[in-house]
Amino acid sequence: LLAADHDRLRDLLDQPEFTLTADPARMADADGIIVCVPTPVDEHLDPDLRALRIACDKVVELAVPGQTIVLTSTSYVGCTREFIVKGLMNRGMTPGRDVFVAFSPERIDPGNAKHPQNTVLRVVGGATEECAIRAQGILERIAPIHPVSSLEAAELTKLLENTFRAVNISMVNEFANVAAALDVDIMEVIGAAATKPYGFMPFYPGPGVGGHCIPCDPQYLLWQMRAARVPMPLVSQAMTSIAERPGYVVQRIREVLSDVGRGIRGARVIVAGVTYKPGVADLRESSALEIIPALQRAGAIVAYYDRLVP
Repeated sequence: LLAADHDRLRDLLDQPEFTLTADPARMADADGIIVCVPTPVDEHLDPDLRALRIACDKVVELAVPGQTIVLTSTSYVGCTREFIVKGLMNRGMTPGRDVFVAFSPERIDPGNAKHPQNTVLRVVGGATEECAIRAQGILERIAPIHPVSSLEAAELTKLLENTFRAVNISMVNEFANVAAALDVDIMEVIGAAATKPYGFMPFYPGPGVGGHCIPCDPQYLLWQMRAARVPMPLVSQAMTSIAERPGYVVQRIREVLSDVGRGIRGARVIVAGVTYKPGVADLRESSALEIIPALQRAGAIVAYYDRLVP
């Protein structure tokens, strides 16, 4: 998959009509603008919207009549309306008439060759019906489209997708603990359960979660619901459990060393793989970034190997 992506980029770079620029003023020449910037969380697990706000403000400032603007960065429900629609209306431009605004969350699984993005449905919701139609006209060149009724429905769809994953990862990590306590092979159990052709989807235990989606996206929903006084105890506990997982790994290392008569201080530990997922040179929110310093603080001599990370 990575090789194919590089090949596509190489082909585009040879085409004179393909331009890369850092000049925001060039947006005025475009028929369509797709906004895709990081939406992380800060140290308090609150949304860090700085990059998104800067990008949307610039898009609104430079928008011209007839353009279609599509936000793809994951955020809270209502963000597209707040960051783009309101700004355009303050400029006297009416979405659905003068400009066209939509939200279509990215659906990309880096390194997964089984699901290239040109075969995965893209959810699209517009500020108006005409906005959605215009956005579909752009995005259907990239992938097949699944339209929804509004900006907010599209925004909440993305939050549901990744919150679903977070909750299930948290649950399977708990089952891994249960299996260890009962001296049962959790991978055998998951494989057996996955033979059921309905009502079950396999998730696998690990040292935590990383990347730009699962550790962050549910926090946007929790943040918004705290303000709305809507409790989400299941999701909240799942995210707490995920955050505690690297510490559990360090504790298990202590226990395994103790079982063979070694203390962790002075023990040599190698961490095999530090990116957040296999085959992707991305360290964002990787559990290794918590596990390695925790081991070092405990006195272990730590090394790592990952062919993607020097």
